[in-house]
Amino acid sequence: MEQRHLGRTGLRVSRIGLGTLTWGRDTDEHDAADQLKAFWEAGGTLVDTADVYGGGDAEYLLGQLVERLVPRRDLVIATKAGSVPDPDRRFDGSRGHLLAALDASLERLGTDYVDLWQVHAFDPETPLEETLQALDIAVSSGRARYAGVSNFCGWQLAKAATWQLASPGVRTRLASTQMEYSLLQRGVEREVLPAALDLGVGLLPSSPLGRGVLTGKYRHATPADSRGASEQLAPFVEPYLDEAASSIVDAVATAADGLATTTLQVALAWVRDRPGVVAPIVGARNAQQLTAALSVEALSLPDEICQALDDVSAPVHRYPDQDWSTL
Repeated sequence: MEQRHLGRTGLRVSRIGLGTLTWGRDTDEHDAADQLKAFWEAGGTLVDTADVYGGGDAEYLLGQLVERLVPRRDLVIATKAGSVPDPDRRFDGSRGHLLAALDASLERLGTDYVDLWQVHAFDPETPLEETLQALDIAVSSGRARYAGVSNFCGWQLAKAATWQLASPGVRTRLASTQMEYSLLQRGVEREVLPAALDLGVGLLPSSPLGRGVLTGKYRHATPADSRGASEQLAPFVEPYLDEAASSIVDAVATAADGLATTTLQVALAWVRDRPGVVAPIVGARNAQQLTAALSVEALSLPDEICQALDDVSAPVHRYPDQDWSTL
């Protein structure tokens, strides 16, 4: 699998990442092992997790599989901290919480360091410089090799990345930002992606298949074994089952028919090769689904197909987004 630099850093990662959102909850140890082995054998290196996935079980399960199945040195392990199970405060970006969460993640993962440590979301209750100082401490102490953020809007990302660049050698530059990005969700193109491109921050798209909708599985009905039919994840899928999304999925299916490939491959290839994108994070239910996604490595979409998909899924840009002088 092709390797790409993560932002303006020396870290190289596979251009498809393995997501572990359901590990330890819907994905058991057997299926997780099959996925990790298939991913590694395909040349994949970037494995993304978080301290809250499965209540910590995703990290623990990954830690149990590393070395037993795959050499630690062959993986780029990324995790996140900052989300908390508190209805009154969903995110805690305080230095104390973040560093304690990192230590707990390292223990569950069974490793001395993570390759990429990310702040899961912006915390408006904590000064941003305090949150970012936790990243500096993590990197300077060797507990994290690189640092990034997740779910930061445009101004938040720009402020954070600029702050980190203001004192080179003292603060660690942001390597990445993880955001939802797909043909069904192109909101990052308004301000987040331009900021990331300008500041040298690599984009790691989550839900690159539109929460599974871009696979085409929901075109005619909701499969009984799908996330859209599960009590826990149905509300997550439902927003992308409207008429506008259906039109985009139909266009992807038409492109797939013309290229003699699948809707999954077309949708994933589109987002993988967007400017600024480093590695879409793919979460699969089993190794068979993951293998289908990894087969996109051999596919590059023709320019005319990309343009057609751009047109049918184009988000509305109005003042002051991007080049307002043309509006």
